[in-house]
Amino acid sequence: MRCEQSQQPYKILITGASSGIGAVTAEYLATKGFTVILVARRKEKLVELVDRITANGGKAHFIETDLTDESQRLVLFTTLQEQNLMPEVLINNAGFGWYGHYETMNWNTARDLIRVNIEAVAHLTHLFLPSMLAGGHGHIINIGSVAGKLPEQGIALYSSSKAFLDAFTSCIYRELRGTCVTTSVVRLGPIKTEFFDAARKHENGGNVPAEKLAIPAWRVARGIDRLIHHPRKVMYIPWYLVVSPLLELLFSGIIDLVGPLLLGKKQKSR
Repeated sequence: MRCEQSQQPYKILITGASSGIGAVTAEYLATKGFTVILVARRKEKLVELVDRITANGGKAHFIETDLTDESQRLVLFTTLQEQNLMPEVLINNAGFGWYGHYETMNWNTARDLIRVNIEAVAHLTHLFLPSMLAGGHGHIINIGSVAGKLPEQGIALYSSSKAFLDAFTSCIYRELRGTCVTTSVVRLGPIKTEFFDAARKHENGGNVPAEKLAIPAWRVARGIDRLIHHPRKVMYIPWYLVVSPLLELLFSGIIDLVGPLLLGKKQKSR
């Protein structure tokens, strides 16, 4: 099926838009003529970001939403319908991590991670996909991680949530073949954002070794812009991480041995 791009600039909904990758991506896409709809919990950050974007000639709206709350996700959807702001592109960017031994993870933190990283993605996709299909075009972009293909010690739940995004994106992508709606997953390496600080601040959290390899967030924003114009199922940022699934396949035994040392604690005897 030949799919023509809309002549009107897309409306793009970005979750987790108050800081980090979400904020940088919103500012970047606004300079390209897109209308950005910013979703996050921190209203003051959203207001500041909208003011910056509009001061530079861009178009932006925000809706304060706690994505751990299903009722607030539903309010978000109905608000966008009422304000004629239904997006052609949904960027499921919201998410957070935690680093440490899983058994020491506070369950409230674990529950919220599942709700934001997994449940919110599934729910928002379920809400917005029908309108995209009805409109004849649309794109859902899920911000994943190489951790989904390269599970490591210390990030058990985070890595599992990103593995969900990989599988979920592929399944929906195949279901949508033959339509002008598609899905993509962006498998990121470490990015210089507040993510690492947040991982430390959660109860019993710790430093994430991959932080030393982090790249700037603007590279993600630029990649997402390319992906909107030239959709594909999977994008790696940086590109050379395309080899990451092979690392798990070829070196999983070594990773199993080294992992406990990297986590700073010897493997418990069974």
